[in-house]
Amino acid sequence: MDKRINMLIFSGEYDKALAALLLANAAREMQVDVTMFFAFWGLFLVRDPNKISGEDKSIYEKMFGAMTPRGPESLPLSRMNMAGIGKRMLLEMMDSDNTPHVIDFLKGARKKGVRFYGCKLSMEVMGFSQEEMIPELQIMEAKDYLKDALESDIQLFI
Repeated sequence: MDKRINMLIFSGEYDKALAALLLANAAREMQVDVTMFFAFWGLFLVRDPNKISGEDKSIYEKMFGAMTPRGPESLPLSRMNMAGIGKRMLLEMMDSDNTPHVIDFLKGARKKGVRFYGCKLSMEVMGFSQEEMIPELQIMEAKDYLKDALESDIQLFI
C-alpha cells in the first residue's frame, strides 16, 4: 500500500495518548507505515516506569522526574481529570466495555512495528535518558523528524 502516517506526540494526557495509539494501531492493521515522534510532555507516554533513574542527573532533573508521570498509565486526562477521579471513572467505563487501556494500545503498536522516535532536545531539557524509555524508542533531532514527516501522506499533531 506504500502509505505513511507521521504523528508528533506533544501531549502528555491519557485521552490524547489513547487516540494517537488507537490511530497508530488501526493504520498498521491497514498496512500503513507509522512513525510517532515524541516531544516534551509526549515523552511520558514512552517512559518505562520500571527504568526511571536519578543517576547522573541534576537536582532539578531528579525533582522533575519525580513530579511528572512515570509512564503511560500515570498520565492524567486532558479534561475532567478532577484530581484523578475523572480518569478512574473513564477507566471503569472502558473496563465495563472491555476497551483496552493505553498500555495495551502501546504494546500493540510495539508489536505491529510502529516506529517510535524521541526528540533529542526534549530528552536533554527534561533530563531523560534513553535507558528510561521503552527499548523501541530511538532518539533523533527535529530536522530528521521533519524529513520523515515531509515524506509521509498524513501528518498529525497530538
